[in-house]
Amino acid sequence: MTLARPILAAALAAVLAAGGLGLGGCAKRAADPASVAQPGDMSLGNPAARVKVIEYASASCPHCARWDMEVFPAFKAKYVDTGKVSYTLKEYLTEPQALAAAGFLLARCAGPGRYFPVLDAVFRGQEEMVRTGDPRGVLSRIAADPGGMTPAQLDACMRDTAAEKELAARADRHMHVDKINSTPTFVINGVRFEGEMSLPELDAAIAKAAG
Repeated sequence: MTLARPILAAALAAVLAAGGLGLGGCAKRAADPASVAQPGDMSLGNPAARVKVIEYASASCPHCARWDMEVFPAFKAKYVDTGKVSYTLKEYLTEPQALAAAGFLLARCAGPGRYFPVLDAVFRGQEEMVRTGDPRGVLSRIAADPGGMTPAQLDACMRDTAAEKELAARADRHMHVDKINSTPTFVINGVRFEGEMSLPELDAAIAKAAG
């Protein structure tokens, strides 16, 4: 699989059209990732925090969605909102890549202040998109609530070729430079952890990183 070329607008349009989708498990091949936030990555919390938690995630990965729904709220409240941890999300594209791209593009079109809430809504709508085969309906609902995009603005967002190229370049870097082949992958002060992490596992890793 290569992400060297941008995702075709036609593929994104196909995701927004009615049609069946299937989400399988994410890849499980390990590699050593980079552990530094890069321009274009999205971050929360205190940038000067001693502990840096980086997550490589895909908007179409069911494991990432489950972690976002079941663990992230408590992790954020305990560590990010209190300034103890700087959290960075690095975008990755797993199959179906067009769906992952659509989710990330929508979150970015919502603006920096709404990126994480919109991405959370995409994760929460992921199962419905697959079950109903109606990704356009789910994404349109997310885009419009609250007081968000019109259908025309959503279509323009999905067809933003410059944003597509930037997303593809980030995902390509995360795969080929950072050597990430599994989502979610966490990097905590340079130490990699593959797969979903429970809050107790995060507690232990963060305590060790804080030294």
